[in-house]
Amino acid sequence: MSARIVSGVAAALAACAALAQEPFPARPITMVVAFPPGGVADITARPTAAAMEKILKQPVTVTNRPGAAGAVGNSAVANARPDGYTVLMALSSISVIPAADELFNRKPAYSLDQFAPIALISADPTILVAHPSLPVKTLKELVALARSKPGQLSFSSSGIYGALHMPMEMFLYAAKLKMRHVPTAGGGPAINAILGGHVELTAGGPAAISGHIKAGKLRPLANWGAKRILSLPDVPTFKELGYKDVEYYIWAGMFAPKGTPEPVMAVLRDAARKTVADPDFKNAMAKVSSLVQYMDAPDFYQYWQADAKRLAALVKIVGKVEAKK
Repeated sequence: MSARIVSGVAAALAACAALAQEPFPARPITMVVAFPPGGVADITARPTAAAMEKILKQPVTVTNRPGAAGAVGNSAVANARPDGYTVLMALSSISVIPAADELFNRKPAYSLDQFAPIALISADPTILVAHPSLPVKTLKELVALARSKPGQLSFSSSGIYGALHMPMEMFLYAAKLKMRHVPTAGGGPAINAILGGHVELTAGGPAAISGHIKAGKLRPLANWGAKRILSLPDVPTFKELGYKDVEYYIWAGMFAPKGTPEPVMAVLRDAARKTVADPDFKNAMAKVSSLVQYMDAPDFYQYWQADAKRLAALVKIVGKVEAKK
């Protein structure tokens, strides 16, 4: 081996050693949100990032990277350098995209084993809401109207097979209804679509739509949870209304790229644990009626795997769904 090669190897090893000894974090962290502003992931990420900044003593910047129902941003983090400086605030739809890719025989945007879970932050039942111009006040009235006008009522979502599309398909399948699906680039645009009167219905998490409900801009009809939401006690669950298998939660959790060193993961996990106890964070989540459901990485991993299995089965039940224009 030449002296030049030996010198190069030694320099590389020295650089790796220096990097390993560098305290984490030594520079700003980027928290990727795979959706536009205004949706559940973004609304959860911003107070999380603000609290983590105080804990880690480094800037934590939220970067929105929307596209393909979350696949663009999720893929970016899956393939990022595993050093802890790029993390993802993901929704439950992170698990749906690979299942949908398999259904369509597409090259997968990413695989679930490319992510290392840090913590579950929140988990909310989605809520079915109607535009006030729609002449229905109950789910029963909606079902009757939809059956009288098959394929004519429309609903917006965060994208095909996204976190807001899947609960709607679950309901439509159970009720044997047909509606027109209008996918958008994320939860925020999906809400804007119904607020603007471009669609009659949508599904959304409490964090993103509770303010619009209280302002009278959206009318809640039912929620996908196992029980009623404390902040919306008059809104019944689908199960109460006879749809026993219609249950769905939109959760937000933090991930790092697989291979992120354990000492770095330990710092991020500790920061997440302290974040959910931060008064400013708790106040921000309470204002949007989002339920903090913290789980550390081991428990979150088990929760995520079970949820991913259930959602993959739902994708197969729903089948191939194309955007209808």
